[in-house]
Amino acid sequence: MKILVIEDEQDLIDIIAVSLEKEGYLVECANNFNSGLQKIIDYEYDCVLLDIMLPDGNGLTLIEEVKTQGKEVNIIIISAKDSLDDKVYGLNLGADDYLLKPFHIAELTARINSVVRRKVLNGSSVLEFCNLKLDLQNRTASTNNTGIPLNRKEFDIITYLVLNKNRLVNKAALAERVWGNYIDESDDFEFMYAQIKNLRKKLRQHCIQLEIQSIYGIGYKITANEAT
Repeated sequence: MKILVIEDEQDLIDIIAVSLEKEGYLVECANNFNSGLQKIIDYEYDCVLLDIMLPDGNGLTLIEEVKTQGKEVNIIIISAKDSLDDKVYGLNLGADDYLLKPFHIAELTARINSVVRRKVLNGSSVLEFCNLKLDLQNRTASTNNTGIPLNRKEFDIITYLVLNKNRLVNKAALAERVWGNYIDESDDFEFMYAQIKNLRKKLRQHCIQLEIQSIYGIGYKITANEAT
């Protein structure tokens, strides 16, 4: 999953980023209102962690602006302000949760997972497509109770494709989702081709009844292949 942290305390940013990356998340950071808003407009995230008190603006105003832009994004407010008015206002604006600082990283991770399960996976932490099962919480892939050994990038690729099954996924969008925003400056996707080649091989070895189709020059589409 891809997380954006909008927070002006660099020490806290570092702690959150390192901790979430250890849990398998891809983490992007912004330390002010304007850069955070621009990232939300330009890119897609599974969840945004948003501080209210930013040096160049208020996080609650950012939520309003995001909604005005028509962006659908899952937002958890992280704030030292234990104000009932702020909590109610933020949640009514469209935030999905409000976490008071200081907090334990384990609680933050649990809240992120809860929001994503509720908003993206209809309350489940498991994705199933054909005979493939993806456990997003434990980051494991299996078929008929047999594990499929995927590395971190392979797991993220197949997860994003399954979430967008039967739809064409642009290769630049896939790369940005799995490797991060900086990748949109690259014209060479060889790093991704190798991962997808290995992923296809592992899926074939386990007789997974789906196909990752290459749409030349554009991207990929994952579809059922009952004949596999």
